[in-house]
Amino acid sequence: MIVLSVCNHKGGTGKTTSVIHIASALGLSGRRVLVLDLDPQGFLSRTLDVDEPPPEESVLALFDPNLDPRRIQARELSGFDLIPSTSRLTKFMRSLNKPTDVLWVRETIEALKPNYDAIMFDTAAAVTVYSLNALVASQHVVIPVLPEYQGVVGAEQTFQTTSLVRDRLNPNLQTRSMLFTQVDARKRIHQTYQQYIRRKYGNYAMESVVRTSTSLAEAHDNGTTVFDHDPTTRGARDYANATDELLRRIEKGFDVPGPPETSGDATDVPEPSELKVSS
Repeated sequence: MIVLSVCNHKGGTGKTTSVIHIASALGLSGRRVLVLDLDPQGFLSRTLDVDEPPPEESVLALFDPNLDPRRIQARELSGFDLIPSTSRLTKFMRSLNKPTDVLWVRETIEALKPNYDAIMFDTAAAVTVYSLNALVASQHVVIPVLPEYQGVVGAEQTFQTTSLVRDRLNPNLQTRSMLFTQVDARKRIHQTYQQYIRRKYGNYAMESVVRTSTSLAEAHDNGTTVFDHDPTTRGARDYANATDELLRRIEKGFDVPGPPETSGDATDVPEPSELKVSS
């Protein structure tokens, strides 16, 4: 069983696209996959053309002791099932103010695990009680990294958050993987930020990258993915390769306690603000 969160504290990093296409790639490999949209804005659900569900058929059921997660009718999409978000999450978040409220999802997904080989979480581009629930429930984390200033800062902040969660709340958080997304080889800044992340974070950075792709931007009509439209496109190949690498990393248990491993001397690597240059 794989339980995986995809998160970055900054928006626009390809987070939701990564959830959709990693989940679809896992489904194509024969795994039964469930995606939980824990973003109160429900961007993933709306991207896949899923209408606002009643509360008992949304992720809200994971936080309400009066609702049974086993009764949720997950939506069947291309290669995976989805329990969508609901706008009621925003209002309900006000009641989740106790320290133990970060444990809801870890406890309630136990009822869903027998039906799936992998469970994935999409999270908001912020630290919320919902994103913390996802991290506390997960064994693995993928951090999409847009190789530009805000995307890199968000990725580093997210990495720090995962370290705190692992040390204080979830010792079962086994692997963390940084996946470069929307990479444009023509942009000097993209090359510079990739070098920065690889030198500072070493093996935490995945070898696979997801390049800019028109096919990815156009793939979500009626709950479909790029694999449905044309599995030979750049976007499909990149996410297939990234998913294969991710599975190898999960199998090996790539993460290690303590500070990140580095390749080369990271002490002379400038901070992102110093790397903020034009394309």
